[in-house]
Amino acid sequence: MRYTTVRALEVHSELKTKSKAFCSCSTEFGGEPNTHVCPVCLGMPGALPVLNKQVVEFAIRAGLAVDCEIKKFNKFDRKNYFYPDLSKNYQISQFDKPICEGGHIDIEVDGQTKRIGITRIHMEEDAGKLIHSGATIKTSDSSAVDYNRAGVPLIEIVSEPDMRSSAEARAYLEKLKAILEYTEVSDCKMQEGSLRCDANISVMPEGATEFGTRAEIKNLNSFRALERAIEYEIQRQIQLVEDGGTVVQETRTWDDGKGVTLSMRSKEEAHDYRYFPEPDLVPVEIDDAWIARVKSELPELPAARKARLMQEKGLVDYDAENIVSTKAMAEYFDEAAKHTEDSKGIANWLLGDVSAYLNSENIAIEQFPITPANLGEMVNLINKGVLSSKLAKKVFIEMLKTGKTPQALVKELGLEQISDEGAIVKIVEETLAENPQSIIDYKAGKDRALGFLVGQIMKKSRGKANPEMVNNLLKERMQ
Repeated sequence: MRYTTVRALEVHSELKTKSKAFCSCSTEFGGEPNTHVCPVCLGMPGALPVLNKQVVEFAIRAGLAVDCEIKKFNKFDRKNYFYPDLSKNYQISQFDKPICEGGHIDIEVDGQTKRIGITRIHMEEDAGKLIHSGATIKTSDSSAVDYNRAGVPLIEIVSEPDMRSSAEARAYLEKLKAILEYTEVSDCKMQEGSLRCDANISVMPEGATEFGTRAEIKNLNSFRALERAIEYEIQRQIQLVEDGGTVVQETRTWDDGKGVTLSMRSKEEAHDYRYFPEPDLVPVEIDDAWIARVKSELPELPAARKARLMQEKGLVDYDAENIVSTKAMAEYFDEAAKHTEDSKGIANWLLGDVSAYLNSENIAIEQFPITPANLGEMVNLINKGVLSSKLAKKVFIEMLKTGKTPQALVKELGLEQISDEGAIVKIVEETLAENPQSIIDYKAGKDRALGFLVGQIMKKSRGKANPEMVNNLLKERMQ
């Protein structure tokens, strides 16, 4: 039997505020356990929450960036449940009247564009963090709790069940992450938990009209984990159905080391949380002027930036899509492009050698040691014929080590490309005189002979001869 798989994502994004959602405690990551807490975020009797206005501002900004309708009247609710990391035994969230509804994100997978709907965006506070003695909660003898994160402001972005593959889910999360970074509502550091994702997965027979029973996989904090968890869960559910079993509605966790999802608890429904309006917070009312101001302050978003790079800089779709995937990379490109007219050359280096270096060192473009100006100037030296592509790679490596300008390194290392025709002619003629058989082979249609001769000339010139001139002069003299 063939199956259709359905995926919807609930993405939790920590907002980039200096203080928590309802108190003045710091949101700084990495403090000593239980040092960024107070009676409000711990839910002590008599402590009253006060809404951080910046949380609302960021939620509006995020909603506008994904074409949501901003609800002028929205309110907070108490989501009641017991878990050790929730000191109040309830979470302040939004239930029936969230701040944003509707919206969409367009993704590209395998050359096809698809629109993924967004159901809602709502504001809420984060819970604390359990620190287990073992690798997982099930393999631990004990757990400690750190409440530093309790009360940190979040927005939860809930998608429609429009995704049909793990590739689509990844593309959606990547695009959403980029939008949140561009709008500066979140730093989206997945390794720190400031962007994490719950995936709702179900399978149904191909052609069926009703979705299958869904399982929710909690707290996926990397793109790789998202893809792997979805693929595993799909196969688990299909195998379960084909073996005559029944998929149960439950919450599961992802064990990255073992590459499996594990059952945590039965999946709660909304009524299980006994939602009721938060009595200590007044409803949030947003006027047209506030929305208009936030909209006017939105930066150039990834889709618009991509269109600009294709139109103004002549980049192909693939290059533009990858460059705008992170705000920092896009800004690096724009700055480097100010120093050269060869935008395509900048793109090639960024998506090639630069990305390879970033991956090997496990760093972001913000930590890349070569300045945009120096990369742009190196591209200029290549286009002027001062550097060959091969010599440019040597300069690139030295720039990484020393931070020196490409001009200084070319002079210091004696790497100027030989583009003087007279000098190259001399080397060409010497090489032809030394290799008469190669001339015969070339005239007999053996193209490898040309490559051999080019190699000999480059060896004689220590890699400095202009390759294009070498090829042209060889062909002229072997006709």
